[in-house]
Amino acid sequence: MEHVEYSSGQYPIQHRKGEVERLKAQDTALSESTIRLLKSIGVASGWKCLDLACGPEGITHYLLELVGSSGHVTGLDGDEEFLAIARADAPDNCEFILGDAYATGLPEKTFDLVHIRFLASTAGSPEQLVGEAVRLVAPGGVVAIQEADFHTLMCYPEHPAWRELADIFVACFPDGSGDPIAHRLYRLLMRAGLEDVCYNPVLIGTRAQDAWRDYMPSTVESMKKRIIDDLGVPKAHLEKLIADVREHLSHPETVWTFNSVIQTWGRMPST
Repeated sequence: MEHVEYSSGQYPIQHRKGEVERLKAQDTALSESTIRLLKSIGVASGWKCLDLACGPEGITHYLLELVGSSGHVTGLDGDEEFLAIARADAPDNCEFILGDAYATGLPEKTFDLVHIRFLASTAGSPEQLVGEAVRLVAPGGVVAIQEADFHTLMCYPEHPAWRELADIFVACFPDGSGDPIAHRLYRLLMRAGLEDVCYNPVLIGTRAQDAWRDYMPSTVESMKKRIIDDLGVPKAHLEKLIADVREHLSHPETVWTFNSVIQTWGRMPST
């Protein structure tokens, strides 16, 4: 098989009006599990941390609280507009740089923590991404990855528009091989030589009154071009599905589960 080099430019979600708000709502919904992850890892004062594909903020604000003034946090993303937003309130010990998460060009063995969230499961090639993270982490440092398992997207009461839109949503991502990327990462980190590799699935439930209820419709709106051009879904039909799903999710008796977030992390040998 021909070797294919991936880049973060293959990420299928477009930068559109409202995308920053969607990403920040996502971060809020995942905040508790993210903080638990960083504390389990033991991120501490003085650490040098890298958040790959950080978007307009990523987890850099959580990292800054843990590393303190003696530590340093770097966020890397391929979207200059996102980075400009992130830089606006960044302290002196935090920098945001333009780059490709799959081939950063950063010096090897530099960081105490390399973190990635929702990139391998959406843009593909987890092997390449793990390889780059392992190259960047220092001896004794940690690689931590949070990825999505889309099979847990469920809604109650069930609704035909929800099911159809969820199927379209999942079809946009490179995870239909029967070997889910989010779960494969545990094996990949072990094979990369990391030690004490951990595996923690997280599932979040949402109600009509939660701000996070609009996650799937708003994410689909950010993938409209991909859905219409590549999947052949008529624009009018797609917009009708989005409207029907939003109406259903606004009903006070409706609940749904987000895709599972599979947290996997391991430590590089000290020697």
